[in-house]
Amino acid sequence: MSPRRNRPRGGEKPVGHESTDRYGLDRMETWQGEEWVVRQVGGGAAAKHYRCPGCDQEIPPGVAHVVAWQQHMGADDRRHWHKACWNARDRRSAKLQRSRNAPRY
Repeated sequence: MSPRRNRPRGGEKPVGHESTDRYGLDRMETWQGEEWVVRQVGGGAAAKHYRCPGCDQEIPPGVAHVVAWQQHMGADDRRHWHKACWNARDRRSAKLQRSRNAPRY
């Protein structure tokens, strides 16, 4: 019996609103009437602490998450979300209260 092939063979590139850069595959999503660029970040590529705007909790290094920004905004406006928070963004309230002692980053 021959071993299973784990790597995909060369083939056609994905077609549509997707682009590839050095960090991964970007896709376009529409949310609240705006076009958003969404990128999946693997745990090995997550090297810093981030604050999720969906739940206002910290995303520690080494945790896979989603980076999203509006298409017309620059790279400085990227936001790092937990995957579950990004998927539930329509069901979450926008009025999160941050405690006085919470770090602002």
